[in-house]
Amino acid sequence: MSTNSEVIPLCTSYQMGTFNLSHRIVLAPLTRNRSYGFIAQPHAILYYTQRATNGGFLISEACGISPTAQGYPDTPGIWTKEHVQAWKPIVDAVHAKGSVFFCQIWHGGRVSNHGYQPNGQSPISCTDKPITPLADDSSRFSTPRRLRTDEIPLVVNDFRLAARNAMEAGFDGVEIHGAHGYLIDQFMKDQVNDRTDICGGSLENRCRFALEVVEAIIKEIGADRVGFRISPYADYMEAGDSNPEALGVYMAKSLSKYGILYFHAVEPRMINVEEKECCHENLLSMRKAFKGTFIVAGGYDREEGNRAVASGYADLVAYGRWFLANPDLPKRFELNASLNKYQRDTFYTSDPVVGYTDYPFLENEI
Repeated sequence: MSTNSEVIPLCTSYQMGTFNLSHRIVLAPLTRNRSYGFIAQPHAILYYTQRATNGGFLISEACGISPTAQGYPDTPGIWTKEHVQAWKPIVDAVHAKGSVFFCQIWHGGRVSNHGYQPNGQSPISCTDKPITPLADDSSRFSTPRRLRTDEIPLVVNDFRLAARNAMEAGFDGVEIHGAHGYLIDQFMKDQVNDRTDICGGSLENRCRFALEVVEAIIKEIGADRVGFRISPYADYMEAGDSNPEALGVYMAKSLSKYGILYFHAVEPRMINVEEKECCHENLLSMRKAFKGTFIVAGGYDREEGNRAVASGYADLVAYGRWFLANPDLPKRFELNASLNKYQRDTFYTSDPVVGYTDYPFLENEI
């Protein structure tokens, strides 16, 4: 991809399973709150194709797996045929640009409230412990209902059906969202999971639900179409863990046994992305434990991304904020060009253009 003699690690090719990638720069999954009524919209075609390159790898914003999965306004779903049909032209347009496109699938669990739930019911979770109310919005999170042991397979099946729907929509695979305090993370983290059944207590039991989801999806679409995202060090939505490294390594080893395509791990330093004080050693034990493609994310810039790839710390690097603000990020990294600054106040607004598809590309003369 580079146009000069300098070897830019992020801009070198990579073979991810059956997918031939022309560079190592991944569009991270980014919730944008512009899927009105939980249905992906035509304006997403421009948003994703702006960021698509021949041989690039894009991961979609998180898509809810069922009516109980939602917890934010205007996030897309993937549980109905209408959702599938809405995603098809978006996926087709990304493929026309030559990119590989995976669908991230999620369930928010207790990160929700009655207003987002069918018939105004309580959100479901591994626990009945609520998230601490926000000072400026005490109704943001409702007290969840603890899933019964016999209900858990039903949620696993929802993940399986969502993966099937994603493939029907034309996606190349799915990324299971096991990070950032949502349902799967709630089961895995001991700060949240207070169960006494087979899905609580020991590390193995707490990871049981996640691995049952993985196994069900593998049986549906194949291990070579499956990725998993994890944030063991994060405590978003009060979902922390007393031994995050052990959790990450256990999941890396377990997922290796299933032979999934990639493991997508989030650095702890993403919480303090502006401070730049962390080094590239936090995920090394997970990197060594996982045998497939290893993707890192969390506050990386060009220099750090190049270093991560060159050292073998990561195969691919996912970029969120910088890719959001720079639709031609791979080209800018190749040329070491300046970057647009991201506008945080438009990350989650509903405008179909502003802060979404109006970030400028490099001028033609560069």
